[in-house]
Amino acid sequence: MGNSSSSNKISAQDRAILDMKIQRDKLHQYQKRVKVITDRETEIARECLRQGNKSKALLALRRKKYQESLLAKTDQQLAQLETLTSDVEFALVQKDVVYGLQQGTAVLKEIHKEMGGLDKVEMILEESQEAQAYQEEISEMLGGKMSNQDEDEVEDELEALQREVSGVRLPDAPSSNLAEASVGALPDVPQETPAQKAKRRREERAREQASGPIAA
Repeated sequence: MGNSSSSNKISAQDRAILDMKIQRDKLHQYQKRVKVITDRETEIARECLRQGNKSKALLALRRKKYQESLLAKTDQQLAQLETLTSDVEFALVQKDVVYGLQQGTAVLKEIHKEMGGLDKVEMILEESQEAQAYQEEISEMLGGKMSNQDEDEVEDELEALQREVSGVRLPDAPSSNLAEASVGALPDVPQETPAQKAKRRREERAREQASGPIAA
């Protein structure tokens, strides 16, 4: 009888695997729901650019990027934990796994809070006092949670949308004959290096943050 009871007992490793499966299932549910929201945020960014409101377009894309980064972070963390729980020496990594699961739960709660439904997304377009307060709240929150790399990727997406909305296409590469004929015809135009571009963007973001609330 004692042996039967012992064999039916769930081990710490089994419990960790079960907890990870629950987190993975929840993450997949959130991914589907967040996709609807981020698609709408992209469309809102387009609408704002058509109206000439770059600051609101940027806010929509920043919110989208933050949500996507939360999902990616959780996905990567679960993949690492799955590797740890398959370790034959599970007892040696059990503490790390438990901590990782706790962190995963916290991030999933943050994702759930961020989803908020499409009504929250639509508030980026609105100009009521309540909507403006929400926009400022989101902007301040994102300011402390997004890396410079995230911000640069958002700027790249914004520039791509601006070209799309304005109908501007990048010029085709010139033919070799045309390129040869034009050699020496025009002065060299200094190109902005990636480092210079990143520095300029950081300075612009700092000025925008110092300038105050988002323009309606």
